[in-house]
Amino acid sequence: MLNSLEPGGMVKWVTFFSQTGSEIAALSKKLNRVPDLLVTNNRPTKLRTISPALLDLGVPLVILPNKPDLVDYVQTLRQTDADPINTLITLHGWLRVVPKEIIQEYPYIFNGHPGLIDKYPQLKGKDPQKKAWDLDLPTSGCVIHKVTEGVDEGTIHRSKEVAIRNLNMDEMFARLHETSIELWASFLKRHWL
Repeated sequence: MLNSLEPGGMVKWVTFFSQTGSEIAALSKKLNRVPDLLVTNNRPTKLRTISPALLDLGVPLVILPNKPDLVDYVQTLRQTDADPINTLITLHGWLRVVPKEIIQEYPYIFNGHPGLIDKYPQLKGKDPQKKAWDLDLPTSGCVIHKVTEGVDEGTIHRSKEVAIRNLNMDEMFARLHETSIELWASFLKRHWL
């Protein structure tokens, strides 16, 4: 089992997102559990509007600079009042690289990636959905992987392939979004929450 919490420890769940956060809102509803802390970065309104459903969760929201540094991460994570061994960090469209010092201190950081990188390694990095579309792949999918210093290089803990060929781009994005929520729910229910 992935979760090796301290005896009697309560998992603190911290989520990071750079997009709308709609995946976190849907996942919270599905799990009947909200994160302890939401973290996003300051992005121009033209690039992102935070989901009202996410804001309705009533969870504290920390807005970091657009390109946060190590101090920003440290100060934010200290707000959970949890030992790193009892803290689960999930990344949902977090378009930033987590500093190696944070990865080393917090052993349970996982990223959801909307590209089937275990089958199509070329989907690593930014905009995997567009890459899959441009490559005219018959399938794509989502993975949940451990965060390491290398971008999308960590051990994959969940993976699901879906057909995308005959879908328009909006349909493909919607299918990958739903697939990601299913993967996260399965992963978190089994190992964490």
